[in-house]
Amino acid sequence: MIANGLKTLWAAGKPVLNGWCSIGNAFTAEIMAAQGFDSVTVDMQHGALDYTSLLPMFQAMRASGVVLMARVPWNEPGIVMKALDAGAYGIICPMVNSAEDAARFVSYVRYPPRGQRSYGPTRVVFAAGADYAAEANDNVLAFAMIETADGMANLAAIAATPGLDGIYVGPADLTLSLSQGRLAPGFDRDEPQMVAALQRIVATCKAHGIHAALHCGTPEYAARAVGWGYDMVTIHNDSRYLAAAAAAVVSGFRALTGGPSDTADSGAY
Repeated sequence: MIANGLKTLWAAGKPVLNGWCSIGNAFTAEIMAAQGFDSVTVDMQHGALDYTSLLPMFQAMRASGVVLMARVPWNEPGIVMKALDAGAYGIICPMVNSAEDAARFVSYVRYPPRGQRSYGPTRVVFAAGADYAAEANDNVLAFAMIETADGMANLAAIAATPGLDGIYVGPADLTLSLSQGRLAPGFDRDEPQMVAALQRIVATCKAHGIHAALHCGTPEYAARAVGWGYDMVTIHNDSRYLAAAAAAVVSGFRALTGGPSDTADSGAY
């Protein structure tokens, strides 16, 4: 089986920069994978896509050599196993609120005797190698998302779950939950309460020998998170990159030409 490149980076003491695909398109995924990310995650939870998009996106990204991961819609065995069979080398599972949730999730990721994953690696056996079944348990990563007050209350127990590789922080939902709706959701939190929570998560991960990952909004905040000890950071996603680049072009053009085009409302093509 082709080794998981993220484990190689971590063994060398290097942080991982993770890309994020929320547009269900193989060409967009191929472009993302060519930009130098260490891994790329396809978002099946909030992304505009499902399994029929995931599989061709993984195929399009294979040539890049980037480590492929998926965020599944929920802690449910069918979709976890199907994403793994499609070629995911890591699964990010949302809304893990207890040690029991975490244990169920891990069991879906691992083949017996370490779990209950069903054998049927439809595509990944070709993409990862014929010895996949013998080595998948040690190569595939399982990340539980901490994004609720319940998850924070059970943080240590979740982090201690056998077979769990790391915790992935969803700062938007975590902010909503911890503030009971008083703070708007979003990335790059500077509120003392949220900074303390983020630092507590990474410290707990370190204490239990697992990895900590955080979704960020800017390179500056991602570097700050790495300074706290986070092993993996994600900075926005493909749709936000597209919007930001398009907005920058439009803004630049308007500034150079003194405002909207005279033909903007003419109907001309």
